[in-house]
Amino acid sequence: MEKMVCNLISQGVIAIFGPSTGSSSDIIASICDTLDIPHIVYDWIPNESIPDREHSTMTLNVHPDNLLLSQGLAEIVQSFAWRSFTVVYETDKELQQLQDILQVGEPISNPTTVKQLGPGDDHRPFLKEIKLSTDNCLILHCAPDNLLKILQQANELKMLGEYQSVFIPLLDTHSIDFGELSGVEANITTVRLMDPSDFHVKNVVHDWEEREKREGRYFKVDPNRVKSQMILLNDAVWLFSKGLTELGIFEELTAPDLECRRKKPWPFGKRIIEFIKARSEETSTGRIDFNENGQRSFFTLRFMELNSDGFLDLATWDPVNGLDVLNDDEESEKRVGQKLSNKTFIVSSRLGAPFLTLREPQEGEILTGNSRYEGYSIDLINEIAKMLNFKFEFRMSPDGKYGALNKVTQTWDGIVRQLIDGNADLGICDLTMTSSRRQAVDFTPPFMTLGISILFSKPPTPPTDLFSFLSPFSLDVWIYMGSAYLFISLLLFALARMAPDDWENPHPCKEPEEVENIWSIMNTTWLSIGSLMGQGCDILPKAASTRLVTGMWWFFALMMLNSYTANLAAFLTNSRQANSINSAEDLAAQSKIKYGAMAGGSTMGFFRDSNFSTYQKMWTAMESASPSVFTKTNDEGVERVQKGKNLYAFLMESTTLEYNVERKCDLVQIGGWLDYKSYGIAMPFTPLLARLHKSNGLMALCPF
Repeated sequence: MEKMVCNLISQGVIAIFGPSTGSSSDIIASICDTLDIPHIVYDWIPNESIPDREHSTMTLNVHPDNLLLSQGLAEIVQSFAWRSFTVVYETDKELQQLQDILQVGEPISNPTTVKQLGPGDDHRPFLKEIKLSTDNCLILHCAPDNLLKILQQANELKMLGEYQSVFIPLLDTHSIDFGELSGVEANITTVRLMDPSDFHVKNVVHDWEEREKREGRYFKVDPNRVKSQMILLNDAVWLFSKGLTELGIFEELTAPDLECRRKKPWPFGKRIIEFIKARSEETSTGRIDFNENGQRSFFTLRFMELNSDGFLDLATWDPVNGLDVLNDDEESEKRVGQKLSNKTFIVSSRLGAPFLTLREPQEGEILTGNSRYEGYSIDLINEIAKMLNFKFEFRMSPDGKYGALNKVTQTWDGIVRQLIDGNADLGICDLTMTSSRRQAVDFTPPFMTLGISILFSKPPTPPTDLFSFLSPFSLDVWIYMGSAYLFISLLLFALARMAPDDWENPHPCKEPEEVENIWSIMNTTWLSIGSLMGQGCDILPKAASTRLVTGMWWFFALMMLNSYTANLAAFLTNSRQANSINSAEDLAAQSKIKYGAMAGGSTMGFFRDSNFSTYQKMWTAMESASPSVFTKTNDEGVERVQKGKNLYAFLMESTTLEYNVERKCDLVQIGGWLDYKSYGIAMPFTPLLARLHKSNGLMALCPF
């Protein structure tokens, strides 16, 4: 190789373009550095070769710098917010490039599986292993010639469904014809350096076509299919040509008399390299800047998504501005809306009032499909479907569960299992957003906030007692008061008979032949009882003695009446039997009243995983109780409370609890919320948007 390069130089070569890798590249770089001949490369350089190139003053690389390119790809991967992903590579070169990506930024904090493609053309067994892992996010890095074949085999295995995402960190993915890849719904994204619509690219393509015409060859070059190496090589030649022209070297340029053995440098070479390094130029691959080591320090990555019309630019990345999204929110929502339009989503749910219940058919009505159900979940999905123009079909979870992780088998059940297996697109019910569920499925922003509370039965109403009005006073008091009443009545009668002033003329206009005394036994008893009742009497005594006795009786009656009223109020309050528990602490502190929750639900998980001592004590009591205090459904728990005769309390979420308390008068909520949580719509990890949460009309759908 050294002899070949020296022969070229002796023939008058003034610049060498490429190669970028291999031992021959290092030999060429060394010779060019000795003779001051520009050496411009245009491909990725392995990391182990970079330190050697840093000592070379005559080598430039128009390919993006390794570290900066890795940083850009890493930020793009970060923007996906994937919970986990699988990395697939073909050769050691791709592995090194991927390691650069994974070592920059945060993506490595997520669970990552790295696998190498095996030899041969049939990769189906390898792809099946990835499919069994249920990992829906894939980074695929391989030779461009093998990419389409691998994707076709993955599509045959149904690995490119709507909930799969594939990122291809190849700069030449755009040059591949994906027309043969039909029926793919996966989110396939990639990157490229150039913008085919840019006038620099169009001019280059036009020059290529014109040059071929002059040679008698006629063909069209599609700017969308131009490979990165070709356009980078063109940029390298253009930069060198511009250096010759700008420095005025081109006019006086002659073939240099250079030989390897003499080691006499070319006088213009260093000037050209320094000129190119110092300038910032707009080229076919965007702006080019070089650092002091000749590595490209500025470039623009275009992040794209594959759709039916080809590739759509979503964002750009450069070392200065970072990731910049090209499409605004309105345009993004429009694109998502087009994807959702007229699509039928499978909604996994479970029966449970008030979120989903079976409708009662009217006479002669036959209910089918979604019309069989009613409730908040139906209202919610109806509202979303109207906004995004899609259809839906409700299917009940086979086991009727929300979704809990079996820590032994590491498998999920319930609605979460249906979403993971791809049997459902959405999970809508009173499904709590917990940290463990967030690891398995994705959630929209919450549509309802709630907490755990205690459902208990009201105390039984005591039987009616006709003589309960006597309860404020004891029997002795009633006897003493009755005796006093009789004594005062008789005393007034006797005094009225003896007092002259209580004898009156029945006819005031005539001289009396006889005077009368109105204070009979009946009237004195009436005066006494009227005073005692606080009502008074129409007739009053006139003599001083009778008035004195009556006043004393009134004072006594006033005290007794007020005492009776106060005692009666206290008695009526005490007669309403108070609940024996008022909080979770009361439940934990006693053993007479049993308490439980729905098996496999988030409420059960809250007590099981809590670090609070009171809740730990409650969980221990629930777990060790016999018979079991856990129920299969919330309805079973409510029924158990009603039949428990104040000996069973049910721990459940406040939304369902309030619904039952409002409709069943024998139930009551004890205390406030024990925690705070939210309901959300569950879905497989996917770029679907949950726009309904932004609407204030969500809470208007709440039926309680």
